[in-house]
Amino acid sequence: MPLKLERQENVPLAGLVAAPFVALAVTLVVGTVMFAVMGRDPVEAFRIYFVDPLSDAYTLQELVVKAGPLLLIGIGLAFCYRANRWNIGAEGQYVAGALAGSWLALATHGTEAGPWVLPAMLVLGALGGAAYGLIPALLRVRFGASEILTSLMLVYVAQLGLDYLVRGPWRDPAGFNFPQSVSFDAVATMPLLLGEGRLHAGIVIGLIAVAAATFVLGRTLVGFSIELGGSAPRAAAFAGFHEKRVTYGVFAVSGALAGLAGIIEVAGPIGNLQPSISPGYGFTAIIAAMLGRLHPVGILVASLVLALTYIGGEAAQISLRMPFDVTRVFQGTLLFAILAADVLVRYRIRRVEGTRHA
Repeated sequence: MPLKLERQENVPLAGLVAAPFVALAVTLVVGTVMFAVMGRDPVEAFRIYFVDPLSDAYTLQELVVKAGPLLLIGIGLAFCYRANRWNIGAEGQYVAGALAGSWLALATHGTEAGPWVLPAMLVLGALGGAAYGLIPALLRVRFGASEILTSLMLVYVAQLGLDYLVRGPWRDPAGFNFPQSVSFDAVATMPLLLGEGRLHAGIVIGLIAVAAATFVLGRTLVGFSIELGGSAPRAAAFAGFHEKRVTYGVFAVSGALAGLAGIIEVAGPIGNLQPSISPGYGFTAIIAAMLGRLHPVGILVASLVLALTYIGGEAAQISLRMPFDVTRVFQGTLLFAILAADVLVRYRIRRVEGTRHA
């Protein structure tokens, strides 16, 4: 007998709240099976992954540092996803922002430029990410191209552009032929919040973004137009909200925050341009947005959880000699679990009676 998914008109609030926790539990069960199959003690593996990083002051700082880019990118993606626009290319916008802001750092390198350099880099990073994010928006509006495909393909364009620049025009001439740029000057790097460690001012920018996005999405007409355009496009059109403007707007915001995350990461923990400036933050942030229920505060919590998998994965590589791909399996399983939980909460399964023909 065929089955049909039927959307529920009144989605239970308890189900929406419980879905992320159920997804986390399912992920832990899958992880237990995976560790056992690999011949590792699951209890020991989970301790290294999720407990040990929380027991040391340095790793706690690293946890916050790694959560920073996930937070900014995830908040930007929440704007798109609330409007039912599927930006999958935040990784490319992250790289584009890093390149745009780094151009100024390299142009002023060794010139004794003033403290205006870093704020200008941040602005250029946000503008570069926004411009790159507007490309799939333009292709969708003008030509009806799928933003899922175009934004994803643009990721590889940005990554190849970065690789070309650090191996060619922007390569450090005194860097022994290594593919990297010169180290940024002090005026082009993020100031540290503490005397020791790598906790930098970019974290403060992330918290400001949480407060600003919470206000915009929950208390303004712009946030209402985004929400209405995503859930009821025809009602949004009758209310006078323009679909094209919403598309351009949410992609611009999403790209700007991803680009801002990129230049903060390059001007902060990394300190220069390299062929790889991200372990996949742009893709992991999709999980953070979904796990955080597309709410800025929820994304903040989800970013910390996912950052913990990065820190734990690095520790597991050393202690258990496990490949870092295990971390990606964790993150992918979590994404599938949260999507499945959402479907089961928002839809009900109904059996469709077959039709008999004479």
